[in-house]
Amino acid sequence: MTPDDIPARLQALADPEYKTFQSALMPTIDPDRVLGVRMPALRQLARQLRGSDAARAFMARLPHALYEENNLHGLLLCAEPDYDKTVAELDRFLPCVDNWATCDLMSPRAFRARPGALPGQTRRWMADPHPYTVRFGVGVLLRWYLDDPWFAPAQLEWAAAVCCEEYYVNMMVAWYFATALAKQYPAALPWLEQRRLPRWVHNKTIQKAVESYRVSPEHKQTLRALRWK
Repeated sequence: MTPDDIPARLQALADPEYKTFQSALMPTIDPDRVLGVRMPALRQLARQLRGSDAARAFMARLPHALYEENNLHGLLLCAEPDYDKTVAELDRFLPCVDNWATCDLMSPRAFRARPGALPGQTRRWMADPHPYTVRFGVGVLLRWYLDDPWFAPAQLEWAAAVCCEEYYVNMMVAWYFATALAKQYPAALPWLEQRRLPRWVHNKTIQKAVESYRVSPEHKQTLRALRWK
């Protein structure tokens, strides 16, 4: 397979009904750029391409035209074992990410190798002007740094500092704080008690935490009383 074969391969995997469903979830994407390839099929294609010359040539071609090409790129990037190469590839690719789904599917395996270095890099992503680069950075904190021993209360301040007018950034911040309430409740609770988050993020955080099975009934009762009316 060559890089030129990949769009046709994706087209062969397209599901028109799934395209309609997917497009409705991603208002930032032109439906004409969506084929409707289900994620299991996309992951299988990524496994077939992984490490090949075709994959390297495909990833060198940015930006991609299709939503599924971006997702395939993200999956191939996540398979890279070297930390420095992964960060370099993310710096190339993240400016091309234009939707929450592509952003959120990326959980690079190389991040396991450098847990001490990653927070500094994450802060650089969170300081970027591109909203999906910021969302990715907050997502890294959520996935990798809310468990001991890597959690630090200062990380809550980093996440709160990126609140802005961008819906998809603020939604990730709310998701982050809701997960922090499940995993680091004593550190996260004062942010709501003291109303240190914007009103929308504050209330969305409580909504997500109350919906979570990981938050205790007692904590949910406390959180309901903290809704900002």
